[in-house]
Amino acid sequence: MSIYYIPFIFLGVLILLSSFFTVKQQSAAIIERFGKFLSIRHSGLQMKIPLIDKVSGRLSLKIQQLDVIVETKTLDDVFVRLKISVQYMVIRDKVYDAFYRLDYPHEQITSYVFDVVRAEVPKMKLDDVFVKKDDIAIAVKTELNDAMLDYGYDIIKTLVTDIDPDAQVKAAMNRINASEREKVAAQYEGDAQRILIVEKAKAEAESKRLQGQGIADQRREIARGLEESVEVLNKVGINSQEASALIVVTQHYDTLQSIGEHVNSNLILLPNSPQAGSDMLNNMVASFTASNQIGEAMKEAKNRKKNNE
Repeated sequence: MSIYYIPFIFLGVLILLSSFFTVKQQSAAIIERFGKFLSIRHSGLQMKIPLIDKVSGRLSLKIQQLDVIVETKTLDDVFVRLKISVQYMVIRDKVYDAFYRLDYPHEQITSYVFDVVRAEVPKMKLDDVFVKKDDIAIAVKTELNDAMLDYGYDIIKTLVTDIDPDAQVKAAMNRINASEREKVAAQYEGDAQRILIVEKAKAEAESKRLQGQGIADQRREIARGLEESVEVLNKVGINSQEASALIVVTQHYDTLQSIGEHVNSNLILLPNSPQAGSDMLNNMVASFTASNQIGEAMKEAKNRKKNNE
């Protein structure tokens, strides 16, 4: 008799065990009875009526991310690819709407992203797309929130994570950036050269100022020395005019002595009297004439000697 009950007991145990099920953390299970919505169960050990109730589906309540690649054209006719990252999650109190009102949330979100991006980007030039990418992300998030909230989805954040222009445009941008960097480097080098020139000019001006100051000091010392020499000569009975003449003669001989110390000196000293030039020229002409006469006399004496022989 007990043998006949064993299958029924085994079947009853299976049915009893099938009435229990678990729901994972941060997820929800939808229970239906005879195909009609019954309840939503959250994390933990749950129970349902076997053969009558069933777990129709499960939804994750975690934040999910969807990356959408959109290709469009800017205002200045540049084709560009944008990567839009959308972070979204099912609202805990709207699991019913998320499960029954929308079958494919990814496709729905992708459609709205395409619509917004292709409406916003053609209004901007390429440079503005890079500058205003946050504005594009805000526009996408606003549009998605308005549309997906009714379906039980909350848009957490949208980001423009990549902007990829056409390859030729990128190459042109790289060339422009390189030329700009070279221009800036040239400007810095030019500034450095100008600073060096200015500093060099300042140094030369300072050197000349110090040189002039030194010459002025030297002349003051010479004048002071001459004044003291005149005073000494006056004390021994020599008047100022004679003292001046004596000092000039002394300096003249000092100069000759200094020149004589240099063997290879080519310096010629000329007298400083008003008739000095004329006298020197006359002396040179007389010297040349005398030299020619002596030369002629020597030739005549040599010729007479040959004739006598």
